[in-house]
Amino acid sequence: MHANVERIGTMHCGVGESPVWHVGEQALYWTDIPGRTLWRWNASTGHCDAWTLPEMAGCIAMTSDGWALAMETGIFRAQQAKADIALAPLERLATVKHARPDMRFNDGRCDRQGRLWAGTMVLDTALGVPAGKLYRFDAAARRVDAIIDDLIVPNGLAFSPDDRTMYLSDSHASRQTVWAFDYDIDTGTPHNRRVFIDMHAHPGRPDGAAVDADGCYWICGNDAGLVHRFTPDGRLDRSIAIPATKPAMCAFGGPGLDTLFVTSIRIDDDPLSGATFAVRPGVTGLPEPAMHC
Repeated sequence: MHANVERIGTMHCGVGESPVWHVGEQALYWTDIPGRTLWRWNASTGHCDAWTLPEMAGCIAMTSDGWALAMETGIFRAQQAKADIALAPLERLATVKHARPDMRFNDGRCDRQGRLWAGTMVLDTALGVPAGKLYRFDAAARRVDAIIDDLIVPNGLAFSPDDRTMYLSDSHASRQTVWAFDYDIDTGTPHNRRVFIDMHAHPGRPDGAAVDADGCYWICGNDAGLVHRFTPDGRLDRSIAIPATKPAMCAFGGPGLDTLFVTSIRIDDDPLSGATFAVRPGVTGLPEPAMHC
């Protein structure tokens, strides 16, 4: 195992995504997209729970009494997950009309005003079809609005500590770019799009991301077994090796929010692929916002 990196649990997810630290429970939640599973790891006991989902969930977000899940056909809500109790039938909050039938939601998270953002993608990424969009969910109206289009594999969604900068990446090999936007907190509108990181200049494709308390942007270098930290001006500060070739998304958690949890994608010739890891990077993160609904 690499220095300062520990594995949590024994699961091997097909695509481990959207880790979210639940402060109240002191537990990490995440989703296995093709496994249609919601996972929870209890930090105090080390015990893992799993719940079967009716559709693939690309990302999850806390609500006041449970979870929001961006899945294949829309946004859903589940009551708080309880060990050994199946999730109740999910409540559909909004339906999405995809450009093609072979699409699903992928990476997403809430801003600090409680708006849920999530991107969509074509299932077969080898096709390279830019049919994906980044959606903003309006909980009051129960609808999703497409804000950014022409995306292949939207990823890397994150917000600066003051919420005035929004980050978004496209993981596809033909894009490999992270953009920054000025973000209007009152209206939830991104503008002034510019290239923040050209990942062609760094190892790995840009996948899921998180922002620490210093405003630095951490992004998984998929295919390179690395997680990179970039300063707010786009300078590479450091890279941490993960013992899996395809790290997928990272999130801060732990009692002091000083642990970086990293999910990964399973591949045949990588024995620790699909595992979830805990890293102590020497910095702290910020509490994950909940969706207002």
